[in-house]
Amino acid sequence: MSIRGVLFDYSGTLFRFEPDLSGLVDHDGRPLAGEHQAEILRRMTAPTGRPEGLPERLYDNWHRRDLDPPLHRELYLAVLDGSGVGNPELLYERMLDPENWYPYPDTTEALKTLARAGIPVGVVSNIAWDIRGTFERAGVADLVSEFVLSYQEGAIKPDARLFTVACERIGVPPEQVLMVGDSEEADGGAAEIGCSVAIVDPLPVDQRPDALLRVLAENGW
Repeated sequence: MSIRGVLFDYSGTLFRFEPDLSGLVDHDGRPLAGEHQAEILRRMTAPTGRPEGLPERLYDNWHRRDLDPPLHRELYLAVLDGSGVGNPELLYERMLDPENWYPYPDTTEALKTLARAGIPVGVVSNIAWDIRGTFERAGVADLVSEFVLSYQEGAIKPDARLFTVACERIGVPPEQVLMVGDSEEADGGAAEIGCSVAIVDPLPVDQRPDALLRVLAENGW
């Protein structure tokens, strides 16, 4: 059966968190080294798993982070502090700022390709804040039909409920929907309700020029 609707993950799929890391210091007030910075970003953006640096007392809450914005803040500040960041609030606030999220080189063209074909698009994200501002800043908000965000829906991927809601809102049955994401574990959950799934690698923006367009081409666009 042909694909008549597409769902995309957000972080690592359409956009990537690549913040300005100037001003970050360690607990002694010294600037963070480049290798340390890279590891901290990896911990902040990993789609699944519990990051190093999280205090054991918070382990049981980690799986709920994308359902509860205040809890999300508490947990990530704890991870950053436990990872050696002396001013964790600075980086956390940058994570919430659309200016620090960059679209992949083919994000705009992929969304325009689907719009020209009359294919409705939904964004399904495990996230604890409203990401619409990032799409507005990139000039592509009008190319997305629906945003299905975990903290607003009370469910997180791979929970089938989130994908079911997304399919309903774009008006396409799951067996005619393609889910594009960067995590087999989280985004692969769409297969449970009958969606097709395509996984892209969440590489830095400048290292992944056309993965989205290649997925679309493989599906006839």
